[in-house]
Amino acid sequence: MTTPATPSVIKTPLKVGLYIDAANIAMNGGFGMRFSVLRDFACRDGAEPIRLNAYVSFDPERANIDREYARRQDRFYAALREQGYKLIQKNVKWYTDPDTGEKHPKANVDLDLAVDALLQSERLDRVVLATGDGDFVQVVRALQNHGCRVEAIAFDNVSTDLRREVDLYISGYLIPDLLPIQRAPTDVPPWGKTGSFVRGVCYNHDLSKKYGFVRYLTRIDGEMWRTDSRDKLSPYASTFCHESEYPDDINTAKLMNRNLIVEFQIISGTEEGKTQATSVRCFRAVT
Repeated sequence: MTTPATPSVIKTPLKVGLYIDAANIAMNGGFGMRFSVLRDFACRDGAEPIRLNAYVSFDPERANIDREYARRQDRFYAALREQGYKLIQKNVKWYTDPDTGEKHPKANVDLDLAVDALLQSERLDRVVLATGDGDFVQVVRALQNHGCRVEAIAFDNVSTDLRREVDLYISGYLIPDLLPIQRAPTDVPPWGKTGSFVRGVCYNHDLSKKYGFVRYLTRIDGEMWRTDSRDKLSPYASTFCHESEYPDDINTAKLMNRNLIVEFQIISGTEEGKTQATSVRCFRAVT
């Protein structure tokens, strides 16, 4: 008697919507962010990009008198479109303060982004917000109530309420190659390899022994919840770091703080097959 074959299960890819508040990101540490890497992160594990929306502000008055500004913006917008992004442009409007006479620009994209994300959420499984703006907390809740998993990526000045509300928050500094490391020579190995520069966090430090370990992402995948680098499926790695490698102004008693992003170079350790961190510097003050 022939045993019937077990039917194969075809896994349907997740449907993703990525919504970028470009001005908020650029003004808060993310200037120079690689939008191609951000897309790869949002669409990790073979997820399908249904919406890739970038909300940008444009100053027509400045463009009329500053041709270099106009050319830069045109190149930037063209590069985003080539990568599959839809641009939603908000023109800057200038308002005069009646008391001081000073002119102030305004080009808030929050409402456009929120409405689009909510209207399009019925077709999405995962919504990724690239912003640190706390005004989106209610939007996050509404998206979650629609059944979407909501993630946020930002760099500096990130709302604590937003970080608590989303299903996953990750600092853009920690995503491999999302933001170029300026001090890294052009000929260094790729992120995560010995000799490369990376960013991570200190998760263990012994004050009496004056050393500890820092953890960093080596790849983008769906196993980021496996933060123990000893887990074979974990996308994280860890490396030894002596206290002497930290800047003098760092309070080593507060090193184990997820708000402290450290940037360092990975070099070969004293033990065969082991690595260590050197030339450590900090991106955020310990809070």
